Amino acid sequence: MDITAEMVKELRLSTGVGILDCRKALQVAEGDFDKAVDYLREKGLAKAAKRMSREAKDGMIASYIHAGGRIGVLVEVNCETDFVARTEEYKAMVNEIAMQIAAMSPKYVQREDIPETVLEHERALYRAQTLEEGKPEHVVDRIVEGRLNKFYEEVCLLEQAYIRDDSKKIDDLIKEAINKTGENIVIRRFARFELGESLGE
Repeated sequence: MDITAEMVKELRLSTGVGILDCRKALQVAEGDFDKAVDYLREKGLAKAAKRMSREAKDGMIASYIHAGGRIGVLVEVNCETDFVARTEEYKAMVNEIAMQIAAMSPKYVQREDIPETVLEHERALYRAQTLEEGKPEHVVDRIVEGRLNKFYEEVCLLEQAYIRDDSKKIDDLIKEAINKTGENIVIRRFARFELGESLGE
């Protein structure tokens, strides 16, 4: 089947992947658009996984001030080279992440950062709630794990739904950027300040 420039353009707009990769995907999928998307996703995720093991020491620290100076965010997002860090796309992505932190107030970058004492406390709380609701003992653990996953989605930046497109998580945003830039990208750390919040929070 002939792969037209229009088909390649449509796939590129939909996936953000380069022209040559889009053409190859359409050839492999024999012109089937959905199959071509799946092919690129599989290939892209494999690329992203490989890149995520590489060291990222460059990047930028961005600040974002919101609500008339009532909320402020500092975030460090690392990549592998200064070349990528200076691009407008990279700066825009880092700014989006800072806005996400301002809006959604995560506590940690990823679930691995949560102290075990906090997890134990949450588990005990969910277990007590579940038993109080009269759920049978044999399903309690499963319900507790489900509620713990909801907790991760609230407090972990990478697991939060993206404020501009809730079909994506912040982790998806990072993986897309890894595929586009060809570099590993890591959200290293952040701090969020809200006027008047207590120091103990």
